[in-house]
Amino acid sequence: MISRIDLRGDALPEGPALRALLPRADFDVAAALEKVRPICEDVHHRGDAALIEYAEKFDGVRLDQVRVPAAALKEALAGLDPLVREALEESIRRARLVHSAQRRAPHTVQVVPGGKVTEKWVPVERVGLYAPGGRSVYPSSVIMNAVPAQEAGVGSMALASPPQADFGGLPHPTILAACALLGIDEVYAVGGAQAVAMFAYGTETCAPANMVTGPGNIWVAAAKRYFTGRIGIDTEAGPTEIAVLADDTADPAHVASDLISQAEHDPLAAAVLVTDSVALADAVAKELEPQVAATKHVEDRILPALKGRQSAIVLVDGLEEGLRVVDAYGAEHLEIQTADAAAVAERVKNAGAIFVGPWAPVSLGDYCAGSNHVLPTGGCACHSSGLSVQSFLRGIHIVDYTREALADVAHHVVTLAEAEDLPAHGAAVKARFGWKVPGQ
Repeated sequence: MISRIDLRGDALPEGPALRALLPRADFDVAAALEKVRPICEDVHHRGDAALIEYAEKFDGVRLDQVRVPAAALKEALAGLDPLVREALEESIRRARLVHSAQRRAPHTVQVVPGGKVTEKWVPVERVGLYAPGGRSVYPSSVIMNAVPAQEAGVGSMALASPPQADFGGLPHPTILAACALLGIDEVYAVGGAQAVAMFAYGTETCAPANMVTGPGNIWVAAAKRYFTGRIGIDTEAGPTEIAVLADDTADPAHVASDLISQAEHDPLAAAVLVTDSVALADAVAKELEPQVAATKHVEDRILPALKGRQSAIVLVDGLEEGLRVVDAYGAEHLEIQTADAAAVAERVKNAGAIFVGPWAPVSLGDYCAGSNHVLPTGGCACHSSGLSVQSFLRGIHIVDYTREALADVAHHVVTLAEAEDLPAHGAAVKARFGWKVPGQ
């Protein structure tokens, strides 16, 4: 059901050579880019009319308008299962606890007497949030995108999610209910690349946004790449992935269930176990069979994911080698199921989020840990972070110098300007002192 990669014995290679040995899904955003380009430009030129046509073409629904009526949001919340509402409210509460602590305060550094630099943090003015609506419904993604933006102080926020034929062309009612709980009243029944284009360019109905965040399929990722530079993005999210670093203290039933939990997202989802225990590897492989047979989404998601080239059990000689492998892999979600798991987790350098020990499964982080589940995929954890309040803030330096403080350093400024052959830079300083710079 799941392949094995044996990296025992010979010394592990370094850098790209090691990464090349590890399983990874095929996810060609560059190829998809050319297919989304005409869609994005069509939205640019035809606005809402193009969005309505693409809803019919891709989602099988004919819309009269793309904006969701306020009444539909209220109805969705009123009709929400009370247990689901309670769970969403608890998820929101915990996410606010964690993300409110991420707020940044301005700070001032007195560089010299009379010269100071202040850094202030300003939220992005308008954000477009995307909530997927393909194989599954993700109200949790609404929470994970909206809460950090709200805690950052973003003043204008809109959300897009694909229209659903089963719900009269509206996004899934649980998505709408989550929006209502969060106070998001600007919602659009738009999916895919066209949703990103709507936020990037704006239409008759939707004002353009400064930034777009939220996970989606390859078309959403390609559209984000297309608009990078015009708008800010969080990340080009690829297929979800879990890596589990485990030794012989791990419970194979736990490990197997966690691998399956990610595999049920998508046939391209990656499930990777890294271990120095052949006994654990054998036990996990054995556990997969009955657990897979007992769950849903087996043929269309779980089996293709577990059997795909992106999933494997990786055998290593020991913990040190295991740490090197998981750092090279840079998993979106990394579970540590080893002896002294907390100490091992401290040594990890590259991961979107780390889950410590047997009682912190990835599923907890998906919903109710308080952490954010919008995380870097495809090895991007070596240079990128998950979504947070900081994602929606811009740092601005405020430079405040007196005449005396500028005079004290003016000769250095002029010297460096001349060294870079930019004499006008120096002249701008000289002009303030009658063309005679103190110290020269």
